[in-house]
Amino acid sequence: MLNARKKTEMPTAETALKGRASAIPTAQEHFLFGRPIKGPYPAGLEVAMFGIGCFWGAERKFWQLGAGIWVTAVGYAGGFTPNATYEEVCTGKTGHNEVVLVVFDAKAISYERLLKTFWESHNPTQGMRQGNDVGTQYRSGIYVFSDAQRAAAEASKASYQKRLSEAGFGLITTEIVAAPAFYFAEDTHQQYLAKVPHGYCGLGGTGVDCAEPTGVAAGPASAAIHAEG
Repeated sequence: MLNARKKTEMPTAETALKGRASAIPTAQEHFLFGRPIKGPYPAGLEVAMFGIGCFWGAERKFWQLGAGIWVTAVGYAGGFTPNATYEEVCTGKTGHNEVVLVVFDAKAISYERLLKTFWESHNPTQGMRQGNDVGTQYRSGIYVFSDAQRAAAEASKASYQKRLSEAGFGLITTEIVAAPAFYFAEDTHQQYLAKVPHGYCGLGGTGVDCAEPTGVAAGPASAAIHAEG
């Protein structure tokens, strides 16, 4: 229990692992789409970032949306350790969350559709865990790249909270904050469930539908993304 408690407590900048100056190696192309994971991305595309538990299953939720999704990638964000490794993140001593970066064409799929997928793909009331996965790296998070994204995220949170409360669930613990630096995870983790179709996925939603609100414009990927490495 002591170890579990430590894994659910955020480190401070002083106690976090120090990390490294250089980016860790990762894939160059998306395993399914054959497009460059790190860009450059075509002009006019937008970017979103979410944390919904183990990023293996989380990434699959977004690439499966199909039309409008240009590329997805998994990585680490929201902590203190630059260029952390998977093993370091799993110690709970980096403060990072396992997140999914989604580059999309808003003319084909809206940010609100991504938010709907986000809310319905996990239980956002569980704090520093998702199902049996326990730790700060499994917390629910929406990392926004613009004021418009923040407004859309906050509105969808309020709407979904009402529906969850009616269904008997507790308060949403999702953090909605400005997008921090994003560090690409190792090649092994990129599109993991496409490479290992029967691999582990611990995600489970609440079964409560999320209404898709009216469109809100987001920021362009070329201007908004702050990715390291």
